[in-house]
Amino acid sequence: MFLTKRFYFILASLTLLAGFGYVYPLLFMGVKVLLFIFAAMVVVDAVMLYHRRGITAKRTCSERFSNGDKNVVKISLESKYSFPVWLTVIDEAPEVFQRRDISYKSHLVAMGKNTIRYTLTPKKRGVYSFGKIRCFTCTVLGLVERRYTLGEAEDVKVYPSYMMLNRYELLAISNNLTEMGIKRIRRVGNNTEFEQIKDYVKGDEYRNINWKASARRNQLMVNVYRDERSQQIFSVIDKGRVMQQSFRGMTLLDYSINAALVLSYVAMRRDDKAGLITFADKLDTFVAPSLRTGQMQLLLESLYAQETQFGESDFSSLCANVHKLVSKRSLFIVYTNFSGITALNRQLAYLKLLSQWHRVLVVFFEDAEMNDYIRSPKHSVEDYYQHVIAEKFAYEKRLIVSTLRQHGIFSVLTTPDKLSIDVINKYLEMKQRQILT
Repeated sequence: MFLTKRFYFILASLTLLAGFGYVYPLLFMGVKVLLFIFAAMVVVDAVMLYHRRGITAKRTCSERFSNGDKNVVKISLESKYSFPVWLTVIDEAPEVFQRRDISYKSHLVAMGKNTIRYTLTPKKRGVYSFGKIRCFTCTVLGLVERRYTLGEAEDVKVYPSYMMLNRYELLAISNNLTEMGIKRIRRVGNNTEFEQIKDYVKGDEYRNINWKASARRNQLMVNVYRDERSQQIFSVIDKGRVMQQSFRGMTLLDYSINAALVLSYVAMRRDDKAGLITFADKLDTFVAPSLRTGQMQLLLESLYAQETQFGESDFSSLCANVHKLVSKRSLFIVYTNFSGITALNRQLAYLKLLSQWHRVLVVFFEDAEMNDYIRSPKHSVEDYYQHVIAEKFAYEKRLIVSTLRQHGIFSVLTTPDKLSIDVINKYLEMKQRQILT
């Protein structure tokens, strides 16, 4: 049982009045009567709260959370009291969130129900532990609170951003992928693989009209072509120390994992086989490319527990293992990061070797905060020096793109928040221009 602020305020007021009662005896007699009434009200309030177990609560959330997304948590409350009650509900969220504001006020009518909703946004994959639900209940008198410890402690696994997959799927069904920033790439030439003949609809290309079939059916018919299918797309994720850099609370590794998952989904929808490689000082994970049912779940489970390491990544080991494990020419999308041109030169020989066997797309990151600093105004000589140094780093990033292009290696230089969109656009561009293999 807890005594409320209202209890102490009334008790303090009565005490103050009792002090004045030494001067005014009649007032002292009145205070004694009020004190007796106050004590009776406290007893009545306590009996009303404790005569039965009147509150139940249940936490409802997904069995797994999506990393970097808002995940909804619901707390369902129900009162078995025959009178209205007021609640203060505190949910023991996982300590990793460092949330001290998950405290909500609620009002339940007699035998009433209510639902509290709030969101949690994890920034790291792993297992998160919820505790109990604490409900502090009081009546209209508000003198005494009863604490209920409800709900069950539970663990929730945080996976790579599968919510993004759902958004892409819904937009793909409604043909609104441009809302996410996916560009419509102009088709260069006709695909050579014939698929079917169908009725002409507004928007079909005139040059695809099949005049013989149109004459037989007495209506316009068009030939439908499809892209070459079953190309192998590997997401190759560097787990070295360069991927530990964080942006808005998430590491570059987490951004890369989310992008790789979405890209695999888009590739499989376009009949390409999606695979996965992770590496650091040695090859860590290899998932063979496939279109089979359950491949996305396999990729999700494989990406769930990936963590960065503190050593340098070994691209020579990557090349050696790829040569042994992958025989068919494929597209390798390498998620890594280079601090400058010197860092690229250490790995360039291995990227060139890899590009001799496969198509290689290197994805690395701009420093968004440094770009913001470059655009900020200069107020002193020191600011000018610092801006020059920052611009030198930004120039080296652009120089890396130029160097890779000179050696026939495709690249994407992007900020972490635009990573998924930019990589998908580049993949679609390469596919439409038939340069994946």
